[in-house]
Amino acid sequence: MQLQPIKQSFKVQYDYQLYFTSGLFALENPLFAKLISDYKEFEPVKLLFVLDDGVKNHHPKLIHQIKSYCDSNKDNLKYTDTIVVQGGEQVKNSDTAIETVLKAINENKICRHSFVVVIGGGAVIDMVGYAAAIAHRGVKLIRIPTTVLSQNDSAVGVKNSVNAFKKKNFLGTFAPPYAIINDSDFLETLEQRDWISGISEAIKVALIKDEEFFQYIANHASALKNREMEPMQYVIYKCAEMHMHHIAQGGDPFESGSSRPLDFGHWAAHKMEFMTNYELRHGEAVAKGIALDVTYAQLIGLITESDLHHILNVMVEIGFDLSLPVNTSSEIETLMNGIEEFREHLGGQLTITLISGLGVKHDVHTIDMKVMAEAIGKLNHQFALN
Repeated sequence: MQLQPIKQSFKVQYDYQLYFTSGLFALENPLFAKLISDYKEFEPVKLLFVLDDGVKNHHPKLIHQIKSYCDSNKDNLKYTDTIVVQGGEQVKNSDTAIETVLKAINENKICRHSFVVVIGGGAVIDMVGYAAAIAHRGVKLIRIPTTVLSQNDSAVGVKNSVNAFKKKNFLGTFAPPYAIINDSDFLETLEQRDWISGISEAIKVALIKDEEFFQYIANHASALKNREMEPMQYVIYKCAEMHMHHIAQGGDPFESGSSRPLDFGHWAAHKMEFMTNYELRHGEAVAKGIALDVTYAQLIGLITESDLHHILNVMVEIGFDLSLPVNTSSEIETLMNGIEEFREHLGGQLTITLISGLGVKHDVHTIDMKVMAEAIGKLNHQFALN
């Protein structure tokens, strides 16, 4: 008897929301309590908090505020514990932090009807999201990002990851959060480099999708550098909106294909982060990666010299250092090896997103290595003189 294959197909609906507030754990702010009560109205929900140590240091009363908030809303919120983990990209480079989070999930009996609440920068959110996704095959996650970059980019998507085998985000999952909450109060204590670095992701999405948005950033470059909150909040909102729209409407939320336009500038960024032992912030590396790719785009005739200068000048005015951390021929070769590593990470055909105009993405499937080396030299020569 010949048995025919059994075929099955199903769809899963994902829904999550991004909220904007300030003073999230102030007793008079109902947002967090309502978010949990909307999930389960008739009994308290267990909550495990994971806190970035940098956030803890800048907000020493935060853990007490969280406990007090949960106590005052005890009909809906059941506080279990707050664990503190190292902030920054290094937290993704070993198993220590993941094991700490998994141990806390186990010891506090966090189940699929409980919540892990992560408060921190993008790296911590990535790591905790990965731990939450593999515990019990997935426990619910609420992200509370505390940096510009995490509020406008890394925390608003559906990816979670850690680094392995000297490769960024080698291990990871696609697991949408239950919700994301952007609290603008956390931005006020950022170091200047962290305030600036997240703007690179807004520049990225504007350059590939929306010339008008790029011109807004250009017109407010000095205000953004000078930490004016109103233009920064708009940049965060618009960037996050465009990222979330791309995920939902792009037709490939779990990145099955080879084209990843939201990774414009990232092949070089990921490699430079590794080459500097992650001393470069991700956003700083992305700015350098964008600068390199638009320089390459100009050299192969995709954009004009005028557009190139405009883009680079805007980034410099915001405060980005666009020099590349490579000087020797060996370092240049190592950086360009990132192109093949990027292809391996995506799988399938090499697809690098460039631009053919402000707000116009342009995918290419080959890179002229000689011209790319020329772009590296041109960029470094220009900014080594500044």
